Amino acid sequence: MGLVFSSPNEAVDAIGQNLGSTDWLTIDQARIDMFAEATGDHQWIHVDPVRAKDGPFGGTVAHGCLTFSLINGFLPDLFKAEDMKMGINYGCDRLRFPAPVPVNSKVRATGELVNAEFLPGNAVQTTVRVTIEIEGSAKPACVADMVGRYYF
Repeated sequence: MGLVFSSPNEAVDAIGQNLGSTDWLTIDQARIDMFAEATGDHQWIHVDPVRAKDGPFGGTVAHGCLTFSLINGFLPDLFKAEDMKMGINYGCDRLRFPAPVPVNSKVRATGELVNAEFLPGNAVQTTVRVTIEIEGSAKPACVADMVGRYYF
């Protein structure tokens, strides 16, 4: 478990803290196909293994937005507020996809608390830089600065 905090002060005091990494997750074709079905994005580089074999990546790859969406599942293992009244995902300040995720790759998230600011009413706004790594790749699949608000 990365950082667990129970007050705005604890979050602000932890600015710059490395939050560790999550367990690895395999991105299989079934997950890619379910994402395509949910979003309507059926581009062949994602869902047609036969055609994609001769494509630019040598096989199918995960959608960038699929990779980004994994952050919601990974983030609680990196960064968690306890004893709060409410927490909200406030958005994303920066989002990049430096490398594609080939089918059957393993990915994991690492995190760093890059900012935390006090908000009125015993609350804090945090920015956590989440990097989705691909096992064996020099480049990450996704880097996103996730902004959250926590009310205590």
